[in-house]
Amino acid sequence: MKDVDIQCYNICMVSDFFYPNMGGVESHIYQLSSCLIERGHKVVVVTHCYGDRQGVRYLANGIKVYYLPFPPFYNQCVLPTIFPSFPLLRNVFLRENIQIVHGHSAFSTLGHEAMFHARTMGLRTVFTDHSLFGFADASSILTNKILNFSLADCTHTICVSHTCKENTVLRANMQPSAVSVIPNAVDPTVFLPDPTKRDDQKITIVVISRLVYRKGMDLLAGIIPPITRKYPQVQFIIGGDGPKRIILEEVREQLQLLDRVVMLGSLQHDKIRDVLVKGDIMLNTSLTEAFCIAIVEAACCGLQVVSTKVGGIPEVLPPGLIYLADANVQALTKELEKAIEDRIHNRAMDPYELHNQIRMLYSWRNVASRTEKVYTTVLDTPIPDTATRIMKFYNCGPVSGKLFILTMVLNMIVLWVLQCIWPDQSIEKAENLKVPQKFHCQEPQTSQSNVTPKPFNRRRKQK
Repeated sequence: MKDVDIQCYNICMVSDFFYPNMGGVESHIYQLSSCLIERGHKVVVVTHCYGDRQGVRYLANGIKVYYLPFPPFYNQCVLPTIFPSFPLLRNVFLRENIQIVHGHSAFSTLGHEAMFHARTMGLRTVFTDHSLFGFADASSILTNKILNFSLADCTHTICVSHTCKENTVLRANMQPSAVSVIPNAVDPTVFLPDPTKRDDQKITIVVISRLVYRKGMDLLAGIIPPITRKYPQVQFIIGGDGPKRIILEEVREQLQLLDRVVMLGSLQHDKIRDVLVKGDIMLNTSLTEAFCIAIVEAACCGLQVVSTKVGGIPEVLPPGLIYLADANVQALTKELEKAIEDRIHNRAMDPYELHNQIRMLYSWRNVASRTEKVYTTVLDTPIPDTATRIMKFYNCGPVSGKLFILTMVLNMIVLWVLQCIWPDQSIEKAENLKVPQKFHCQEPQTSQSNVTPKPFNRRRKQK
């Protein structure tokens, strides 16, 4: 529950990625917002429209969502225009009396624009980075320069792992003291284990991921043949869609594994648990990850996790709960064989015991409490004057720094014009919605954190 000595804040979460789109960022925003509302804060979410979903909507937990009339341009992100989004975002910030604008994801165009406009209006900003980037290819260089521009004027930054923090500090050329590490979490009331859903005669390996190169689908295509040849009782369930799906389907057809490699296609987030509980082992072949919430959800459902040790993944689970391997076919196959042998000889951890360990490690209430402390620090930070902002942008580069200063000055002129046309006092304030207690964050209290273990001691028959 809300601490009595904590002040209530008005927070605006902004990102291109939100419901009805499903993913790690979307789930993070929803769960964090729900728990912040439970603690007494006012939270609204701003995103772009999704088809006919435009205007103002309310979600089940009392979260107010503004679906702005900006259609997605590429990869669910709006076209980067900077200035045309200012009038609507200013209207939302003033209507809701926003104090803190919290942007999510380095890929989100709307999130970066909202933080830039908020700083022009004198509001505090927080940014959460959920991804890792490289430094060599053209797309990474361009994205890193945009991130440098966005975070140069950001009040504080949050990363989901220490590896992600190091990556963000280098990419954005910022001080490490301005970055905090707050991991993702999982809702244990949703991801409950159910061993009765498993097939006693088979060992099921589950893969749930976007089927793209970055998620290591080429590695998965190389792992399936030797594993299926060596262990005839092993089957794969693959959930997700993407351009690399054709490679997996070719492997399945060439080896005649249509009955042992099941392709489920794209999955809604509320269906993921139903797939996970059918599996014994979760396989993650990602080539880069900042945190990987999928392996936490799988472990919470009682699955043993086998994963590449890239990015922030080694920070996610303790050594006894995960098999880590280098990002190559031979190493992953070796670790996957160890997990299969442990299942065959009943050396694997009881799923309910694993579930209880995960729910004690990760809690959305804990994430909300730590984020709340960041908000308190941010509001205690003095607002920099125009000269300080100019120096921050100037230090971004000999050429780009001057372009950033020009953009800042133009944005200040746009704000002045908007204040002349629509004065602040002419914008009607929105009424605060009183959220019923039953719609508060549904994560159970610590005193209810133990799930009663059920018998789980069966032997598998090797064919």
